[in-house]
Amino acid sequence: MFSSRLPKDLSPSPFFAELERVKTCAKKDAAEGGLSFIDMTVSSPVKAGLSVDLNAAVDEGRESFGCWNPDAAGWKSAREAVVEYYRERGGNFTAGQIILTASTSEAYSVLFKTFCDPGDVILTPMPGYPLLDTLAQLEHLECAPYFLQLRRENARKLATDERREGAAFRFVLDSDSLLAAPEKAKILLLVSPHNPTGHCISREEWNAAVRFCEENGMVLVVDEVFGDYAFSDKVKRTWEYVFGLCPPEPSLSQSSPSKSLSAEGRKSIHCRFNDFWDAGGGDFINLPEDGPKCPIFWLNGLSKAVGSPQLKFGWMAFYAPRERFEEIRAALEFVEDAYLSVSAPAQALGSALLKQSAAYESRVKERLLQNWQTLREAFPSKYCPEVLGGWYAVVRLGEDDEDLTLRLLREKHVLVQPGFFFDFDEDGWVVISLLQEPALFKEAVRRMADR
Repeated sequence: MFSSRLPKDLSPSPFFAELERVKTCAKKDAAEGGLSFIDMTVSSPVKAGLSVDLNAAVDEGRESFGCWNPDAAGWKSAREAVVEYYRERGGNFTAGQIILTASTSEAYSVLFKTFCDPGDVILTPMPGYPLLDTLAQLEHLECAPYFLQLRRENARKLATDERREGAAFRFVLDSDSLLAAPEKAKILLLVSPHNPTGHCISREEWNAAVRFCEENGMVLVVDEVFGDYAFSDKVKRTWEYVFGLCPPEPSLSQSSPSKSLSAEGRKSIHCRFNDFWDAGGGDFINLPEDGPKCPIFWLNGLSKAVGSPQLKFGWMAFYAPRERFEEIRAALEFVEDAYLSVSAPAQALGSALLKQSAAYESRVKERLLQNWQTLREAFPSKYCPEVLGGWYAVVRLGEDDEDLTLRLLREKHVLVQPGFFFDFDEDGWVVISLLQEPALFKEAVRRMADR
Protein backbone atom coordinates (compact mmCIF):
# COMPACT_ATOMS: atom_id res chain seq x y z
CA MET A 1 0.00 0.00 0.00
CA PHE A 2 2.71 2.50 0.99
CA SER A 3 5.48 4.07 -1.05
CA SER A 4 8.98 2.63 -0.87
CA ARG A 5 10.07 6.12 0.13
CA LEU A 6 8.83 5.38 3.66
CA PRO A 7 10.66 3.28 6.25
CA LYS A 8 9.27 -0.23 6.51
CA ASP A 9 8.67 0.21 10.23
CA LEU A 10 7.37 3.56 11.51
CA SER A 11 7.00 2.48 15.14
CA PRO A 12 9.41 3.95 17.70
CA SER A 13 12.49 1.92 18.49
CA PRO A 14 12.66 0.22 21.90
CA PHE A 15 15.14 2.87 23.04
CA PHE A 16 12.97 5.85 22.14
CA ALA A 17 9.89 4.15 23.57
CA GLU A 18 11.76 3.70 26.85
CA LEU A 19 13.05 7.28 26.66
CA GLU A 20 9.49 8.60 26.43
CA ARG A 21 8.44 6.43 29.36
CA VAL A 22 11.31 7.64 31.55
CA LYS A 23 10.73 11.27 30.51
CA THR A 24 7.07 11.01 31.54
CA CYS A 25 8.12 9.61 34.93
CA ALA A 26 10.73 12.36 35.41
CA LYS A 27 8.21 15.10 34.65
CA LYS A 28 5.67 13.54 36.99
CA ASP A 29 8.24 13.29 39.77
CA ALA A 30 9.24 16.93 39.26
CA ALA A 31 5.58 18.03 39.38
CA GLU A 32 5.20 16.20 42.70
CA GLY A 33 8.07 18.09 44.28
CA GLY A 34 11.00 15.95 43.22
CA LEU A 35 14.12 17.02 41.32
CA SER A 36 13.24 19.50 38.60
CA PHE A 37 13.18 18.34 34.98
CA ILE A 38 15.54 20.18 32.58
CA ASP A 39 15.25 19.76 28.83
CA MET A 40 18.69 20.16 27.26
CA THR A 41 17.36 19.26 23.81
CA VAL A 42 15.26 22.41 23.39
CA SER A 43 15.67 23.61 19.79
CA SER A 44 12.94 26.24 19.60
CA PRO A 45 13.80 29.78 20.72
CA VAL A 46 10.11 30.27 21.42
CA LYS A 47 10.25 27.50 24.04
CA ALA A 48 13.49 28.93 25.44
CA GLY A 49 12.04 32.38 26.08
CA LEU A 50 13.68 33.95 23.04
CA SER A 51 10.72 34.78 20.83
CA VAL A 52 10.82 37.73 18.45
CA ASP A 53 8.28 40.56 18.72
CA LEU A 54 5.70 39.85 16.02
CA ASN A 55 3.39 42.78 16.72
CA ALA A 56 5.25 45.41 14.71
CA ALA A 57 5.79 42.97 11.83
CA VAL A 58 2.10 42.04 11.75
CA ASP A 59 1.09 45.72 11.73
CA GLU A 60 3.52 46.47 8.92
CA GLY A 61 2.61 43.50 6.75
CA ARG A 62 -1.09 43.13 7.45
CA GLU A 63 -2.25 44.88 4.26
CA SER A 64 -0.45 42.27 2.15
CA PHE A 65 -1.93 39.23 3.91
CA GLY A 66 -4.79 39.01 1.43
CA CYS A 67 -2.70 39.58 -1.69
CA TRP A 68 -2.27 36.89 -4.30
CA ASN A 69 0.57 37.79 -6.61
CA PRO A 70 2.16 34.45 -7.50
CA ASP A 71 5.83 34.43 -8.40
CA ALA A 72 7.75 31.18 -8.63
CA ALA A 73 10.81 32.75 -7.00
CA GLY A 74 8.73 34.64 -4.42
CA TRP A 75 7.65 38.26 -4.19
CA LYS A 76 10.39 40.60 -5.30
CA SER A 77 9.82 42.74 -2.22
CA ALA A 78 10.41 39.71 0.01
CA ARG A 79 13.50 38.69 -1.97
CA GLU A 80 14.85 42.21 -1.64
CA ALA A 81 14.35 41.93 2.12
CA VAL A 82 16.60 38.85 2.02
CA VAL A 83 19.14 40.83 -0.03
CA GLU A 84 19.11 43.51 2.67
CA TYR A 85 19.62 40.82 5.33
CA TYR A 86 22.83 39.77 3.56
CA ARG A 87 23.93 43.35 2.95
CA GLU A 88 23.77 44.10 6.68
CA ARG A 89 26.29 41.30 7.11
CA GLY A 90 28.57 42.34 4.25
CA GLY A 91 27.02 40.09 1.61
CA ASN A 92 26.19 41.25 -1.89
CA PHE A 93 23.55 39.01 -3.42
CA THR A 94 20.89 40.46 -5.70
CA ALA A 95 17.17 39.68 -5.83
CA GLY A 96 17.72 37.54 -8.93
CA GLN A 97 19.85 35.17 -6.84
CA ILE A 98 17.16 34.53 -4.22
CA ILE A 99 14.51 31.78 -4.39
CA LEU A 100 11.97 31.70 -1.55
CA THR A 101 10.80 28.44 0.00
CA ALA A 102 8.51 27.51 2.86
CA SER A 103 11.44 26.07 4.83
CA THR A 104 14.98 24.81 4.54
CA SER A 105 13.59 21.29 4.28
CA GLU A 106 11.57 22.34 1.25
CA ALA A 107 14.67 23.98 -0.23
CA TYR A 108 16.43 20.62 -0.02
CA SER A 109 13.47 18.98 -1.73
CA VAL A 110 13.52 21.55 -4.56
CA LEU A 111 17.26 21.06 -5.09
CA PHE A 112 16.92 17.28 -5.04
CA LYS A 113 14.14 17.44 -7.63
CA THR A 114 16.10 19.87 -9.79
CA PHE A 115 19.47 18.14 -9.88
CA CYS A 116 18.93 14.46 -9.02
CA ASP A 117 17.32 11.35 -10.45
CA PRO A 118 16.05 8.45 -8.32
CA GLY A 119 19.01 6.42 -7.10
CA ASP A 120 21.45 9.34 -7.11
CA VAL A 121 23.56 10.08 -4.05
CA ILE A 122 23.87 13.04 -1.68
CA LEU A 123 27.10 13.42 0.31
CA THR A 124 26.27 14.33 3.91
CA PRO A 125 28.47 14.90 6.98
CA MET A 126 28.98 12.28 9.67
CA PRO A 127 28.26 12.97 12.44
CA GLY A 128 25.28 14.90 11.21
CA TYR A 129 21.61 15.71 11.53
CA PRO A 130 19.38 12.68 10.76
CA LEU A 131 16.73 14.75 8.94
CA LEU A 132 19.01 14.94 5.91
CA ASP A 133 18.76 11.18 5.37
CA THR A 134 14.98 11.32 5.66
CA LEU A 135 14.67 14.13 3.12
CA ALA A 136 16.87 12.24 0.67
CA GLN A 137 14.94 9.01 1.17
CA LEU A 138 11.65 10.78 0.44
CA GLU A 139 13.07 11.72 -2.98
CA HIS A 140 14.29 8.17 -3.72
CA LEU A 141 17.88 9.27 -3.16
CA GLU A 142 20.66 7.76 -1.11
CA CYS A 143 23.08 9.39 1.32
CA ALA A 144 26.78 8.61 1.49
CA PRO A 145 28.94 10.00 4.28
CA TYR A 146 32.01 12.12 4.42
CA PHE A 147 33.50 12.68 7.85
CA LEU A 148 34.22 15.30 10.45
CA GLN A 149 37.14 14.26 12.61
CA LEU A 150 38.07 15.36 16.11
CA ARG A 151 41.59 16.74 16.12
CA ARG A 152 43.86 18.39 18.61
CA GLU A 153 45.17 21.63 17.21
CA ASN A 154 48.83 22.53 17.51
CA ALA A 155 48.86 25.19 20.23
CA ARG A 156 51.43 27.22 18.31
CA LYS A 157 48.90 27.63 15.49
CA LEU A 158 46.28 29.11 17.76
CA ALA A 159 45.83 32.83 18.30
CA THR A 160 47.02 34.16 21.65
CA ASP A 161 43.49 34.64 22.98
CA GLU A 162 42.70 31.02 22.11
CA ARG A 163 45.63 29.46 23.95
CA ARG A 164 43.59 27.95 26.69
CA GLU A 165 42.26 24.56 27.55
CA GLY A 166 39.15 24.02 25.44
CA ALA A 167 40.51 25.48 22.22
CA ALA A 168 42.79 22.56 21.39
CA PHE A 169 40.16 19.99 20.40
CA ARG A 170 38.04 20.78 17.34
CA PHE A 171 36.10 18.97 14.68
CA VAL A 172 37.50 19.45 11.18
CA LEU A 173 36.46 18.35 7.71
CA ASP A 174 38.27 15.23 6.53
CA SER A 175 38.52 16.27 2.89
CA ASP A 176 40.17 12.95 1.97
CA SER A 177 36.94 11.17 2.88
CA LEU A 178 35.26 12.93 -0.05
CA LEU A 179 37.33 10.77 -2.38
CA ALA A 180 35.23 7.73 -1.46
CA ALA A 181 32.13 9.32 -3.01
CA PRO A 182 30.06 6.99 -5.24
CA GLU A 183 29.94 7.69 -8.97
CA LYS A 184 26.28 8.71 -8.74
CA ALA A 185 26.97 11.47 -6.21
CA LYS A 186 25.30 14.69 -7.39
CA ILE A 187 25.29 17.04 -4.39
CA LEU A 188 27.83 17.75 -1.67
CA LEU A 189 26.11 19.13 1.41
CA LEU A 190 28.04 21.26 3.89
CA VAL A 191 26.55 22.48 7.18
CA SER A 192 28.22 25.55 8.65
CA PRO A 193 27.93 26.07 11.57
CA HIS A 194 27.48 22.34 11.83
CA ASN A 195 24.72 20.65 13.79
CA PRO A 196 25.64 19.24 16.28
CA THR A 197 29.43 19.73 16.54
CA GLY A 198 29.63 23.51 16.07
CA HIS A 199 32.26 23.14 13.34
CA CYS A 200 32.52 25.98 10.82
CA ILE A 201 34.04 25.67 7.35
CA SER A 202 37.49 27.23 7.04
CA ARG A 203 38.81 28.70 3.81
CA GLU A 204 41.09 25.70 3.33
CA GLU A 205 38.16 23.30 3.79
CA TRP A 206 36.03 25.43 1.48
CA ASN A 207 38.62 25.37 -1.27
CA ALA A 208 38.86 21.59 -1.01
CA ALA A 209 35.06 21.20 -1.22
CA VAL A 210 34.75 23.52 -4.22
CA ARG A 211 37.61 21.84 -6.03
CA PHE A 212 36.01 18.43 -5.41
CA CYS A 213 32.67 19.61 -6.83
CA GLU A 214 34.32 21.21 -9.86
CA GLU A 215 36.28 18.07 -10.66
CA ASN A 216 33.27 15.80 -10.30
CA GLY A 217 30.54 17.94 -11.85
CA MET A 218 28.64 18.24 -8.57
CA VAL A 219 26.45 20.89 -6.95
CA LEU A 220 27.57 22.39 -3.64
CA VAL A 221 24.85 23.12 -1.06
CA VAL A 222 25.59 24.96 2.18
CA ASP A 223 23.11 24.78 5.03
CA GLU A 224 23.86 27.96 6.97
CA VAL A 225 20.72 28.24 9.08
CA PHE A 226 22.96 28.86 12.10
CA GLY A 227 25.16 31.26 10.15
CA ASP A 228 24.28 34.28 12.27
CA TYR A 229 25.51 32.58 15.41
CA ALA A 230 29.28 32.36 15.06
CA PHE A 231 31.23 32.56 18.32
CA SER A 232 34.16 34.53 16.91
CA ASP A 233 34.77 37.27 14.37
CA LYS A 234 37.32 34.92 12.82
CA VAL A 235 34.55 32.57 11.70
CA LYS A 236 33.46 33.34 8.13
CA ARG A 237 30.22 32.87 6.26
CA THR A 238 31.13 30.65 3.32
CA TRP A 239 29.72 33.09 0.75
CA GLU A 240 32.56 35.40 1.79
CA TYR A 241 34.94 32.93 0.15
CA VAL A 242 33.16 33.51 -3.18
CA PHE A 243 32.20 37.17 -3.12
CA GLY A 244 34.33 38.73 -0.40
CA LEU A 245 32.78 41.27 1.94
CA CYS A 246 31.16 44.50 0.80
CA PRO A 247 30.33 47.43 3.07
CA PRO A 248 26.64 47.71 3.97
CA GLU A 249 26.49 51.26 2.63
CA PRO A 250 26.10 52.64 0.08
CA SER A 251 23.35 50.41 -1.24
CA LEU A 252 24.07 47.89 -3.96
CA SER A 253 20.57 46.48 -4.18
CA GLN A 254 19.45 48.60 -7.12
CA SER A 255 18.89 46.88 -10.42
CA SER A 256 21.99 48.47 -11.90
CA PRO A 257 25.02 48.87 -9.63
CA SER A 258 26.38 51.59 -11.92
CA LYS A 259 23.43 53.79 -10.91
CA SER A 260 23.86 53.14 -7.19
CA LEU A 261 27.11 55.02 -6.63
CA SER A 262 29.03 58.00 -7.83
CA ALA A 263 32.31 57.44 -9.68
CA GLU A 264 34.16 58.31 -6.50
CA GLY A 265 32.04 55.91 -4.51
CA ARG A 266 32.69 53.10 -6.96
CA LYS A 267 36.41 53.61 -6.56
CA SER A 268 36.28 53.76 -2.78
CA ILE A 269 34.89 50.30 -2.07
CA HIS A 270 36.37 46.89 -2.73
CA CYS A 271 33.27 45.33 -4.35
CA ARG A 272 34.21 44.71 -7.97
CA PHE A 273 31.56 45.97 -10.34
CA ASN A 274 32.76 43.79 -13.20
CA ASP A 275 31.46 40.93 -11.05
CA PHE A 276 27.92 42.07 -11.84
CA TRP A 277 26.55 40.26 -14.88
CA ASP A 278 23.60 41.57 -16.87
CA ALA A 279 21.15 38.70 -17.17
CA GLY A 280 19.01 40.83 -19.46
CA GLY A 281 16.55 43.63 -18.98
CA GLY A 282 18.78 45.37 -16.47
CA ASP A 283 18.73 42.33 -14.16
CA PHE A 284 22.25 42.53 -12.73
CA ILE A 285 23.49 39.45 -10.89
CA ASN A 286 26.60 39.23 -8.71
CA LEU A 287 28.58 36.50 -10.51
CA PRO A 288 32.35 36.96 -10.32
CA GLU A 289 34.02 36.16 -13.63
CA ASP A 290 36.72 34.17 -11.86
CA GLY A 291 34.31 32.40 -9.48
CA PRO A 292 33.91 28.66 -8.88
CA LYS A 293 32.93 26.42 -11.79
CA CYS A 294 30.19 24.65 -9.84
CA PRO A 295 26.74 25.90 -8.76
CA ILE A 296 26.55 26.83 -5.07
CA PHE A 297 23.44 27.27 -2.92
CA TRP A 298 23.18 28.78 0.55
CA LEU A 299 20.08 27.81 2.58
CA ASN A 300 18.60 29.85 5.42
CA GLY A 301 15.32 31.15 6.80
CA LEU A 302 13.34 32.80 9.57
CA SER A 303 13.48 29.60 11.62
CA LYS A 304 16.87 30.62 13.04
CA ALA A 305 17.40 34.16 11.72
CA VAL A 306 14.57 35.45 13.91
CA GLY A 307 13.69 32.27 15.82
CA SER A 308 10.36 31.78 14.05
CA PRO A 309 10.03 28.30 12.49
CA GLN A 310 6.24 28.58 12.73
CA LEU A 311 6.14 31.25 10.01
CA LYS A 312 7.45 28.90 7.28
CA PHE A 313 9.65 31.30 5.36
CA GLY A 314 13.03 30.24 4.02
CA TRP A 315 15.22 30.91 1.03
CA MET A 316 18.03 29.82 -1.23
CA ALA A 317 20.71 32.29 -2.30
CA PHE A 318 22.75 30.97 -5.18
CA TYR A 319 25.73 31.39 -7.41
CA ALA A 320 26.38 29.69 -10.73
CA PRO A 321 28.86 30.18 -13.56
CA ARG A 322 27.47 32.81 -15.90
CA GLU A 323 26.95 30.40 -18.78
CA ARG A 324 24.75 28.18 -16.55
CA PHE A 325 22.97 30.73 -14.38
CA GLU A 326 19.83 31.32 -16.45
CA GLU A 327 19.09 27.67 -17.12
CA ILE A 328 19.57 26.82 -13.44
CA ARG A 329 17.29 29.64 -12.31
CA ALA A 330 14.66 28.55 -14.86
CA ALA A 331 14.82 24.96 -13.59
CA LEU A 332 14.44 26.04 -9.97
CA GLU A 333 11.50 28.27 -10.81
CA PHE A 334 9.84 25.44 -12.76
CA VAL A 335 9.87 23.26 -9.64
CA GLU A 336 8.82 26.11 -7.35
CA ASP A 337 5.98 27.12 -9.68
CA ALA A 338 4.44 23.67 -9.25
CA TYR A 339 3.89 24.35 -5.53
CA LEU A 340 3.93 28.12 -4.81
CA SER A 341 4.18 27.11 -1.18
CA VAL A 342 5.23 30.37 0.48
CA SER A 343 2.04 32.08 1.64
CA ALA A 344 1.31 35.78 1.30
CA PRO A 345 1.31 36.33 5.09
CA ALA A 346 4.69 34.55 5.38
CA GLN A 347 6.24 36.75 2.70
CA ALA A 348 4.77 39.90 4.21
CA LEU A 349 5.97 38.98 7.70
CA GLY A 350 9.35 37.86 6.39
CA SER A 351 9.99 41.24 4.85
CA ALA A 352 9.17 42.96 8.12
CA LEU A 353 10.88 40.54 10.50
CA LEU A 354 14.21 40.46 8.70
CA LYS A 355 14.63 44.08 9.76
CA GLN A 356 14.84 42.77 13.33
CA SER A 357 17.30 39.99 12.58
CA ALA A 358 20.49 41.79 13.64
CA ALA A 359 19.04 42.76 17.01
CA TYR A 360 17.63 39.26 17.48
CA GLU A 361 20.97 37.70 16.58
CA SER A 362 22.72 39.77 19.25
CA ARG A 363 20.20 38.75 21.88
CA VAL A 364 20.43 35.03 21.16
CA LYS A 365 24.20 35.01 20.75
CA GLU A 366 24.61 36.53 24.22
CA ARG A 367 22.85 33.51 25.72
CA LEU A 368 24.68 31.00 23.55
CA LEU A 369 28.06 32.37 24.56
CA GLN A 370 27.12 32.47 28.24
CA ASN A 371 26.01 28.84 28.17
CA TRP A 372 29.05 27.77 26.16
CA GLN A 373 31.28 29.40 28.78
CA THR A 374 29.46 27.46 31.50
CA LEU A 375 29.91 24.20 29.63
CA ARG A 376 33.61 24.53 28.86
CA GLU A 377 34.33 25.51 32.47
CA ALA A 378 32.67 22.30 33.62
CA PHE A 379 34.34 19.85 31.23
CA PRO A 380 37.94 19.60 30.00
CA SER A 381 38.45 20.23 26.31
CA LYS A 382 39.10 16.58 25.46
CA TYR A 383 35.53 15.87 26.60
CA CYS A 384 33.99 19.06 25.23
CA PRO A 385 35.36 20.09 21.79
CA GLU A 386 35.45 23.74 20.75
CA VAL A 387 32.20 25.14 19.39
CA LEU A 388 32.74 27.75 16.68
CA GLY A 389 29.07 28.52 16.15
CA GLY A 390 25.48 27.32 16.22
CA TRP A 391 23.04 26.30 18.93
CA TYR A 392 24.49 22.95 19.99
CA ALA A 393 27.50 21.41 21.68
CA VAL A 394 28.68 17.86 22.13
CA VAL A 395 30.17 16.26 25.25
CA ARG A 396 31.93 12.91 25.45
CA LEU A 397 31.15 11.18 28.74
CA GLY A 398 32.52 7.75 27.89
CA GLU A 399 29.57 5.43 28.42
CA ASP A 400 27.15 3.58 26.19
CA ASP A 401 24.96 6.21 24.49
CA GLU A 402 21.67 4.62 25.35
CA ASP A 403 22.53 3.77 28.94
CA LEU A 404 24.02 7.22 29.53
CA THR A 405 21.03 9.10 28.10
CA LEU A 406 18.52 7.06 30.09
CA ARG A 407 20.56 7.29 33.30
CA LEU A 408 20.90 11.07 33.08
CA LEU A 409 17.15 11.32 32.60
CA ARG A 410 16.23 8.78 35.26
CA GLU A 411 18.68 9.88 37.97
CA LYS A 412 19.39 13.53 37.17
CA HIS A 413 16.16 14.49 35.37
CA VAL A 414 18.27 15.96 32.54
CA LEU A 415 17.20 15.19 28.97
CA VAL A 416 19.98 15.05 26.36
CA GLN A 417 20.23 13.53 22.89
CA PRO A 418 22.37 10.41 22.43
CA GLY A 419 25.32 10.58 20.05
CA PHE A 420 24.17 7.61 17.96
CA PHE A 421 21.18 9.69 16.84
CA PHE A 422 23.71 11.84 14.95
CA ASP A 423 25.86 8.92 13.75
CA PHE A 424 28.89 9.47 15.94
CA ASP A 425 31.32 6.67 15.22
CA GLU A 426 31.90 5.83 18.88
CA ASP A 427 29.87 5.57 22.07
CA GLY A 428 29.90 8.10 24.85
CA TRP A 429 28.74 11.27 23.10
CA VAL A 430 25.70 13.34 24.04
CA VAL A 431 24.34 16.41 22.27
CA ILE A 432 22.96 19.36 24.20
CA SER A 433 21.30 22.62 23.21
CA LEU A 434 22.91 25.93 24.19
CA LEU A 435 19.51 27.69 24.00
CA GLN A 436 18.24 26.80 27.44
CA GLU A 437 17.73 29.56 30.02
CA PRO A 438 21.18 30.12 31.63
CA ALA A 439 20.23 29.28 35.22
CA LEU A 440 18.63 26.00 34.11
CA PHE A 441 21.56 25.30 31.81
CA LYS A 442 24.05 25.79 34.62
CA GLU A 443 22.12 23.49 36.93
CA ALA A 444 21.85 20.80 34.24
CA VAL A 445 25.58 20.96 33.53
CA ARG A 446 26.33 20.68 37.25
CA ARG A 447 24.19 17.52 37.43
CA MET A 448 25.90 16.07 34.36
CA ALA A 449 29.36 16.78 35.75
CA ASP A 450 28.40 15.14 39.08
CA ARG A 451 27.07 12.01 37.45
